[in-house]
Amino acid sequence: MSDKTRIGGLLVLVWIFIVLSVSTMLPFSASKTNDLSYYSLCPFAPWSSLALLFVAGVIWAIRNYLLTRIQ
Repeated sequence: MSDKTRIGGLLVLVWIFIVLSVSTMLPFSASKTNDLSYYSLCPFAPWSSLALLFVAGVIWAIRNYLLTRIQ
């Protein structure tokens, strides 16, 4: 796998995790309210959103490390 492909794949993963973190906060009819006191797609919001953003940040840091190793 080339370096460009690997870095591009990591960027795609970062965006997937960001989209997933935003989608957990969307209003939705659920059986349980989240910690912000409204019904959302994920009843564990905002903690699930923060966890997904943390994973995106770790992947971003790995991507930046790989970028510095290439140049």
